[in-house]
Amino acid sequence: MSDMEAILHTPTSIVEPGLLPATPEYARAQQRVLRQLIQALLFEDVLPCVEEPDGANGLRAFSLSGLDAEGSEVRYTAWGARKRSFGRVRLSLHPVQRQAADGRQREAALADFVTETMAPIVPAERLPRLLEELQQTLLKDAQSLVVSGMPTVPDLAWDHDAWEGRLQEGHPYHPSYKSRLGFSLDDNALYGPEFRQPIRPLWLAVHRDDCRVSASESLQLGAFLREELGEATLDRFRRRLVASAGRRPQDFVMLPVHPWQWSHIVLPAFQAELAAGRLCYLGAAADTYRAQQSIRTLANASRPRRANLKLALSIVNTSTSRILAAHTVENSARVSDWLHDLVRRDASLRDTAVILREVLGVAHDVSRLAEPRRSQAYGTLGAVWRESLHRHLRAGERALAFNGLTQLAASGAPMLDGWVRRHGVAAWTRRLLEVTVTPLIHLLYAHGVGLESHGQNILLIHRDGWPERVALKDFHDGVRFSPALLAEPERAPALVPEPASHAAVNRNSYLLTDDPDEVRDFTYDALFFIALAELCLCLEQHYGLPEADFWAMTAGVIRDYQAARPELTARFALFDLFAATVNIEELAKRRLFGDGEKRIATRDNPLHPYRPTT
Repeated sequence: MSDMEAILHTPTSIVEPGLLPATPEYARAQQRVLRQLIQALLFEDVLPCVEEPDGANGLRAFSLSGLDAEGSEVRYTAWGARKRSFGRVRLSLHPVQRQAADGRQREAALADFVTETMAPIVPAERLPRLLEELQQTLLKDAQSLVVSGMPTVPDLAWDHDAWEGRLQEGHPYHPSYKSRLGFSLDDNALYGPEFRQPIRPLWLAVHRDDCRVSASESLQLGAFLREELGEATLDRFRRRLVASAGRRPQDFVMLPVHPWQWSHIVLPAFQAELAAGRLCYLGAAADTYRAQQSIRTLANASRPRRANLKLALSIVNTSTSRILAAHTVENSARVSDWLHDLVRRDASLRDTAVILREVLGVAHDVSRLAEPRRSQAYGTLGAVWRESLHRHLRAGERALAFNGLTQLAASGAPMLDGWVRRHGVAAWTRRLLEVTVTPLIHLLYAHGVGLESHGQNILLIHRDGWPERVALKDFHDGVRFSPALLAEPERAPALVPEPASHAAVNRNSYLLTDDPDEVRDFTYDALFFIALAELCLCLEQHYGLPEADFWAMTAGVIRDYQAARPELTARFALFDLFAATVNIEELAKRRLFGDGEKRIATRDNPLHPYRPTT
């Protein structure tokens, strides 16, 4: 039986899904969803909470009230601590408890918690969608625990691609960390990264008049596609294009499509173009790919040095649609070339940071379609080719995504346990912070560029676990800057602006701003609030490194940088990383109340106590 057949015959995950809620893995996943939801609600001050010490276990009890179906009061209690890291709440693994009006207690259930505590505050039209996202997260997380599980002890010699399929915990803060709305459990087993299944993208030919193309200045399109596809596959595609549609290959651009997207979205939505021969089906290429953590990005498993493919995928994960808007596809190569050139010319960055360029982008131009097809097709047919990390690794180097540093093996120890114990927690942490924080704050201070550097977008390059440098990725919509505040504004890329319709549905998706705080916060939110705070709490829990020591180390790295560059003093004040308070995007409130306005929490900055003295 093949690996795929084995997955499809796993009764608790696919064939008999009714058995899944009876598994220990389901109970474990349900408690995680509840903990993550409650932590976000408490941090964002969504629900009133009674918080008090619990002498029995040395933790604090967090109690939230609600009403059951009969209108009687119920109380939910979780145990944990409020941390100095932004005031985040970290709940223990002790199951969340529900206490009924008559005093009876039991372990909390997700659906009960949502309907009993949140119905009074969440708009009625939004509550079903919220519950669906959370329930789908629960099912798919339980499925991944049942089918794939976690290694008892990880192989610390894994390369980046091997790690990607084993970093299955998803977003550490967002409550809907694995919703994947649009995927059935069968789809999830086929295309979810933790199942590590081979995927063969399907290829289409799009008439040049119907698409937008963005290519790196370093790239010659024909030669690039020949290298990526291979001569035999490229010739086969060209012959099929001529034979099936009677078209000239030079009038078309080739575009890969995710298999799920083809059958569920592209075929029904673009059948008129397929019938007219302006969009032609070519079939699959020879190479197989595997999904990375972001799901819509596929790494070439047959030839790892070939490009990664970021493909439009009309599912919703962590509450965000995974389509590829055409303007972001067009901007991908422009922004990548700009950042690559910036790093190449900066001696402080050349040997410390790798820019994984998005060298080619192709998107169907829906502006040529009439409504309602224009809205239906928006962002559904596009692809971005990103350089493979394997092209940049030196002899003896390996890499993994930053969020892998906080994930746990089945033993309960962090996946990185062997490295920390080999090098010592203090020395390893200091080195990691130097390698990670320094290039990102240099981009901010010296160049005026903010990057959305969350745990998936920072790839830690190491030798036997000792941090060496970082690779940075995801630039089509993961950059923010103010042209007036750039060190070299004349080199800024000419961007395709986001359409008004795009801005209306996602007020947080933009590259340009006039506000220096928005540039700083773009880096700060993802890097400090999520990536570093998660690492801080992991090191405290498993290795006894106090939070205060972690943030003192982080501040020390920033202060050392500033002391070495007095010529940038004005920029340190402009992009103040030591401010008393910082603005954090409220991810839970966005799901509860919508994106009609920006939702920002102002919280104490853990770096502020270590501000340099003047």
